[in-house]
Amino acid sequence: MTSNARTNFVRYLFPVYDPATQHWSREARLTRWLTLVWLSIGLITLFSASYPVALADTGIGWRFLAIQLLWVFLGLNLFNWIVRQPITSLIRLSGIAFFALIGLLFLTLVPALGVTINGATRWLALGPFLIQPSELLKPLLVLQAARLFGRWPQLAWSTRGLWIGLFAIAIVTILLQPNLSTAAICGLSLWLIALAAGLPYRLLLSTAITGLTAALLSLSANAYQRERIMAFLNPWADPTGSGYQLIQSLLAIGSGSWFGNGFGFSEQKLDFLPIQYTDFIFSVYAEEFGYIGSVFLLILLLSYASLAALVAIRTTHPIQRLIAVGSMVVLVGQSFLNIGVAVGTLPTTGLPLPLFSYGGSSMIASLAIAGLLTRVAREVNINNVLTLPVSSRISKPQV
Repeated sequence: MTSNARTNFVRYLFPVYDPATQHWSREARLTRWLTLVWLSIGLITLFSASYPVALADTGIGWRFLAIQLLWVFLGLNLFNWIVRQPITSLIRLSGIAFFALIGLLFLTLVPALGVTINGATRWLALGPFLIQPSELLKPLLVLQAARLFGRWPQLAWSTRGLWIGLFAIAIVTILLQPNLSTAAICGLSLWLIALAAGLPYRLLLSTAITGLTAALLSLSANAYQRERIMAFLNPWADPTGSGYQLIQSLLAIGSGSWFGNGFGFSEQKLDFLPIQYTDFIFSVYAEEFGYIGSVFLLILLLSYASLAALVAIRTTHPIQRLIAVGSMVVLVGQSFLNIGVAVGTLPTTGLPLPLFSYGGSSMIASLAIAGLLTRVAREVNINNVLTLPVSSRISKPQV
């Protein structure tokens, strides 16, 4: 086995190992490092948050962590593959995957195929595992939106209308599952990418009004979504019903005090806080690591957002700039939305905390988006290389 083949084998078997990173740009290395730090904290928190439930249900406390590590292995290999592909190739390949994911979204609406959990049909069964097409769609939305809005002035209105219609179909299908939170983050990501691309404000305003109208229609059609809004406004009006989740989340965060109760010593995760290893995993983190740990996580997220903004500023290609913006919105923006729900500043949604919450689709999608941002960071130096004009003739020196 040659040295290159041996290195590739080790890299695929241990995807956190990659000696080629020493040749990357500084921004790319830092993005990868912050992603791994974020992921490591998430896995530690997931182990603690899921241990009591896994032990009670299966007798194996580390069961959820073991399954999550499988998804992390697949996601990191996808991350490594993405950072080695030119953005142009990724955009070309993403078109086929985009249509395939829309097809999978439609399949979730088929009664015999869609898997319903907590009143929402968002999953498809893949053997013993469940996949969530709406999560897997996110990196493809970032790529296709950057491709569309980055070339907006050069495109005919027929092409523009076709892709806007495809985006609308995807979001409406997610709303029908129903999944208002994922539809909202997808729509918000598309809108902010369009804003960063410099599309006319009149078009952006009309799109925002359409999105808000769709959200209101979803609220009017789904009673549980209206109950979440009322519970957000006053959770103590129904402390054992619709307000129970938020109250238990606030109790967990508040009991963490300054330095937390210590790793593994959350009390709310034992039999009080629902879905503590998915949507409300931040509450367990805050209870165990306290105010100081929560501030550290927020600084990490802000650092990640700042680095993504720096990459977007430094790149000269409009499509790559929009990919960096979209990656920042989906990863960091969704994280802040999840934390906002946990601390009671936003209504309860079903959004996972990227790189923290249990779930294969969310983990793979998050690592794929981080890979896109890292790839753009790798191409920053390539874009900024100046080529000097070389004359076809060499003039003779004058004597």
